[in-house]
Amino acid sequence: MMKIKKISLGIFVVLLAFVSSCRDFVEPNVPYSEFDTALYLRTIRAASTNSLSFNFFNLANSRFNVTVESVDAEEGTTVETVEVRIRHRRLIPGVGLEYRPAPSGGQRQEVTVATLSGSDFTQSPENRFKRAVIDISAAAMIQAVGLTADEIEGGDFFEVRLYATDRFGRTFGPDNRSSDVAGGIFYDSPFLYNVEVICPLTSGYALGQYQLEQSAGPSDPFFGNPTRFVEEVVTLTEGATSVGRVFTVNYLGGFTTRPFRITFSCGVVLKPEDSAGAGCGGPGILWESDNDDLAEYDINDDSVIIVKFIDDTESSCGITDPIEFTLTKI
Repeated sequence: MMKIKKISLGIFVVLLAFVSSCRDFVEPNVPYSEFDTALYLRTIRAASTNSLSFNFFNLANSRFNVTVESVDAEEGTTVETVEVRIRHRRLIPGVGLEYRPAPSGGQRQEVTVATLSGSDFTQSPENRFKRAVIDISAAAMIQAVGLTADEIEGGDFFEVRLYATDRFGRTFGPDNRSSDVAGGIFYDSPFLYNVEVICPLTSGYALGQYQLEQSAGPSDPFFGNPTRFVEEVVTLTEGATSVGRVFTVNYLGGFTTRPFRITFSCGVVLKPEDSAGAGCGGPGILWESDNDDLAEYDINDDSVIIVKFIDDTESSCGITDPIEFTLTKI
């Protein structure tokens, strides 16, 4: 009887999640840090015009373009203004992040590059809330932070923050959002977009089957395997961005099987932080690039790709070591 009850509860939870996901709106009683009923700007991912990166080779025609939906207790009508603020950041190996405008007194500094009014939001044909398009050229952003196109480098980022003020004088943005609002499947309202300056890859680049070899780095300290990562054939597919790739790795002889992401960033291969799915406490074992030791790639040749990164960056298990992969196309 107890087993039947558990199964029934599980079915109920799944059905509840399914029904919730099929609704065309969510009551905006969301857990902001200061307000019970609020306003949020939902990112409409289906919009074919969305552009969240700049082409390093074509900055003159690159744009930040995103469609947002105003959601509140009055069908999106309480929004008065949406201020778009930006800053530029660059990672300098061995130094850290450099910002324009530079921080002042330890506080983040931003410049306003555009402001939308409530009248810019129009009724959506898909549901009862209103939508607006935020469209800003790369040239306008570059000028706003005091740079020129010649000073922009591949791998740079523009942080775009949205601050929505309603007719009650309340302001909602990335500093008082909740985690549910920022990353929830429906809400998808980060109020923050990291716009990267990318060097686009040619069609088919670094896709398909590769032979993975751990070409540098120590052995498995737990199970006695000669390498920490199983040497095998892996399949590279496109990741969350056009310059990202993801494949599956077997770690510590297959103790865990995890997705492994890499990014081709204008000449260098980056390893975004990924979890190994194992650890000895704290954040667990993490994999991530050492920005002082990055592998380079040939934009015209994807037959061999080198990836350098640190295993166990937080020393969860005290096995922190540099690792190198060689990926050879089959």
